[in-house]
Amino acid sequence: MVEYGFSSKGENMKKAFGLMSLVIAGIFSFGAMAADMKIGVVDMQKALQTVEAGKTAKAQLEKEFNSKKKELQAEENSIKKLGDEFKKQSLVMNDEARAKKQGEIQERIMKFQEVTTRAQMEIQQKEQELTKPIVTRIRNIISELAKQKGYAIILEKNENTVLFSQDKDELTSEVISIYNKNPKG
Repeated sequence: MVEYGFSSKGENMKKAFGLMSLVIAGIFSFGAMAADMKIGVVDMQKALQTVEAGKTAKAQLEKEFNSKKKELQAEENSIKKLGDEFKKQSLVMNDEARAKKQGEIQERIMKFQEVTTRAQMEIQQKEQELTKPIVTRIRNIISELAKQKGYAIILEKNENTVLFSQDKDELTSEVISIYNKNPKG
């Protein structure tokens, strides 16, 4: 009888068993290799907010935009007051006066939203401008620390990425300390 195909059933079983053995050996050797890897974690947000340069940047940002925030709050309160007055007076207004007043309020709301959006973009841009060199320096410190201590990987610690890490692998405090000892880099 002539068989069509690549091999007999017995040979297929031998090949499947051999392949399975290779896969299992690979998994175990990777597990052993992974057990030897040192993995550290750094809370970048905490580091940025705790280093002296980060505190200074935050204070500068707040100072620059506090007056803008007050202006926006005053305008928001003014628009609310205008809306409340309109509700009270709208019952005694004719249709034309009501429509005109409503249009004025809508226009102020739209301008307020534009100004608010622009202010938020300015804040984000300024924040990025102030924090970028700090973050770059923190990353450089992390890289040097990883090399010195033999870490293969440093992960960013936050509630979404690292569920657990041992205290000995938590490098945030050390990064902050190194940064503050030599703020200029």
